[in-house]
Amino acid sequence: MPRLPTPALTPIAFVQAIVLAYERRGLSPAAALAQAQIAPSALRNAASRITAWQMERISGAAMQELGDEALGWFSRRLPWGSYGMLARASISAPNLSVALKRWCRHHALLADDITLKLTAEGDTALLSITEQRDLGALREFCLVSVLRNILGVACWLIDSRIPLLGAQFAFAAPPHQGVYGVLFPGPTAFDAATTGIRFDTRYLALPLRRDERALQQMLKRALPLTVLPYRRDRLLVQRVRQALATRPTQSHSADALAALLNISPRTLHRHLKEEGASLQALKDAVRRDCALELLLRTGRPIKQVAEAAGFQNEKSFIRAFRGWTGQSPGEFRRSGQPLVRLAGK
Repeated sequence: MPRLPTPALTPIAFVQAIVLAYERRGLSPAAALAQAQIAPSALRNAASRITAWQMERISGAAMQELGDEALGWFSRRLPWGSYGMLARASISAPNLSVALKRWCRHHALLADDITLKLTAEGDTALLSITEQRDLGALREFCLVSVLRNILGVACWLIDSRIPLLGAQFAFAAPPHQGVYGVLFPGPTAFDAATTGIRFDTRYLALPLRRDERALQQMLKRALPLTVLPYRRDRLLVQRVRQALATRPTQSHSADALAALLNISPRTLHRHLKEEGASLQALKDAVRRDCALELLLRTGRPIKQVAEAAGFQNEKSFIRAFRGWTGQSPGEFRRSGQPLVRLAGK
């Protein structure tokens, strides 16, 4: 089948970094550029962009020709198969947290130019990079690639997209900063104290879904993990429920909810459908649970219960509640269920 066209989004600055790695080795990048169908003239135009397919092709060719999976980032070359070794060491972990900690620890054995670290505080996990030496002209390409690589592998290990709460970089915003929203979907900050990506800690508890056989297949085409987004989000339903429950006024519509989750409304509906769920059903379930809890455990007036459950008015709440229980809220409260009156409620 012919290769379908994809948008050219990757900045030419990353290709220029690969070319620089060739120059430092006294080698010509001509063959790699030709394989990736990148015209030499494009290297002279800072505004040029290439596709994910082109980035995969030139990266793969350069790794082979330079004998370095790190493409010149570090003070010593990483032989072909180095990142496969990291994946193999991580794949037997019981969950993503252990797998990522292994990856960080073993990466330090391959290259001591940077240190990777996974930390978790509250509901936010941070995967950070500390630079142990000046990475020079390849700094941006190195930091971006390392983060994209480990994020791609993490998504693959748990068979799920991991939506980012944010990405931060300890360097000034580059001229092509607009592409960072594609490379790292979510809020992006530059001139930060630390380079890293942040995500929900609940992903760390997910068990790995890959085995040795799957690893062998992945390693045959590992590079797409670093340049293409992973679609499925195994925690999307939980994230939607949480947003609806904790931020009802900010998630009253599909557009508002999608904005909270850093995805498009269309993507939200499509992914929920893939998980066998719908936004309306999740809204109803969260509102019902909230209303039942408040009716049974507080003495709040029905109007306040309606507002707390995310309804615009008392009338629509009563209508929905009858559909859930066959009773009005008042009838349900008087039906003999225990009522605990909480002070100030």
